Amino acid sequence: MGAFIKPPNKIPLFLKLGIWISQKVTGKDLLVAKLLSWYPKAAVGSAILESFVAHRDKDIDERILKLIRMQASFSACCPFCIDMNSFEFEKQGITMEELKALQGTLNLAEVTTFSKREVLAIEYARLISRTPLGFPREFIDELRENFKEREIVILASTVAQVNYWARLIQALGIPPAGFSEQCIVQNNLTK
Repeated sequence: MGAFIKPPNKIPLFLKLGIWISQKVTGKDLLVAKLLSWYPKAAVGSAILESFVAHRDKDIDERILKLIRMQASFSACCPFCIDMNSFEFEKQGITMEELKALQGTLNLAEVTTFSKREVLAIEYARLISRTPLGFPREFIDELRENFKEREIVILASTVAQVNYWARLIQALGIPPAGFSEQCIVQNNLTK
C-alpha cells in the first residue's frame, strides 16, 4: 500500500529546491518531501529540524548516533525509519547480534560487544520512544555519570527527531524508500 495521499500537482519553487537538495543528499526521491508540500510551513519546519540535528559530533561517536537512530526507529516500528536509519549499519561496526538486540529479539544485556555508553544510550532511546514517558531517577543518575550535559542533549534531541519523523511518516502512510535490505524491516515487524 502506498501513501494515504498523493503529492500536490503544483509545488512551490522554494520547496522544489529543498526536494532537489534532499534527493542529492539521500540519493532517493523521498515521497515525504513532496507530501509535506501540501503545507509549506511543515515542509520548511521539518527541513530545518533535520538540518540542525546531530549527524556527526566531536563528543559522541557516529556509532552511538547510528545505534540510537536505529533503536528509535525499531521502537516506533516505522518501516521507513528502520529502512533509512539502518542503511549501511555494518559501516559503524554494528553486528547482526547487536541488530537483534536493537530489534528486541535478543536481550540487550546478552550482547557483550556494546560499550557501557552504548548500552546507556540505547536504553535512553528506548525510554524516550515509549509511551508514557518515564525516566527512573537511578537511570538518569547513571546517564549523567557517563555522559556530559551536552551529550545528553544530543542524545535526547536525536532520538526525539527520529520519533518526530516516525510519527509523521506513518501518519501519512509513506512506505520504505529502499535504503536497506527489506529483511531488516520485515524482521522487526514480525516480532
